[in-house]
Amino acid sequence: MITTALTLDGYRITKNLGIVRGITVRSRSLLGNIAGGLQSLLGGRLTVYVDLCETTREEAFQHMIQHAQERGANAVISMRYDANEVMDGITEVLAYGTAVIAEKSA
Repeated sequence: MITTALTLDGYRITKNLGIVRGITVRSRSLLGNIAGGLQSLLGGRLTVYVDLCETTREEAFQHMIQHAQERGANAVISMRYDANEVMDGITEVLAYGTAVIAEKSA
């Protein structure tokens, strides 16, 4: 279970295992930049970049889940994303939250 909320409806948090994170760093390829540039000339949705962003976020998200599982968590609360440009054309994406153990409320 993963949520951006501070609580999980129907569950009681029994243990806080601390912050977990997943990070990935990606760059745009030359061909991707060319395709994105051509799409931008036509206007509208830039699918080349949308796909890159979705893939990058998913990768960071999966790394965060793995980190939470390694800590013994069965849930992550207060999940967030952050992104920063490391240098021109190279971006890091971070998925993070609080790993917890949650039990079904009676």
